[in-house]
Amino acid sequence: MAWVLALVLFAEALGVAALNWILGILVDRQEMSLAGLDPHLMAVSSKIGGIVFGLYFALCGLVALLVALRDRAPAGFGRVLLISAAVVHALLGAFAWGLVGPTAFLAMVVVLGLVVLLLMTYDGRPGEPAGPADAGPADAGPADGPGGGSPVTPPTAPTAP
Repeated sequence: MAWVLALVLFAEALGVAALNWILGILVDRQEMSLAGLDPHLMAVSSKIGGIVFGLYFALCGLVALLVALRDRAPAGFGRVLLISAAVVHALLGAFAWGLVGPTAFLAMVVVLGLVVLLLMTYDGRPGEPAGPADAGPADAGPADGPGGGSPVTPPTAPTAP
């Protein structure tokens, strides 16, 4: 599933970058002002936005590819990046319904579903601990002080005979 998500995000990165680049060229060639804005400035900002969002989706695709290659669930910055991609796709889906139609909405929901599925169900290799959250009292460390307790459990008071 991570492989499919990586391919979808790479294709989306190329599509978003190409679409914004083409829109920037069209705006530049029309040379029409929108509410007094400079058409060249709008064209350049469209191209820059396309490159930025294309790199963002490519980075998200790279995280999904690393998840597939390493066979481990995403952690740290990669997990945050995939969560932000899920939020972006939810917002894009909401806007797509009103601006483009139900087909674009369904495409965004499919990508959103893939991202959420990767985040929620990916277990990685069986038999390996998921991380520090699984560490129990046995992993707490050496005993401290005369009571023989560990940092996790407080030392017990000696009992009278």
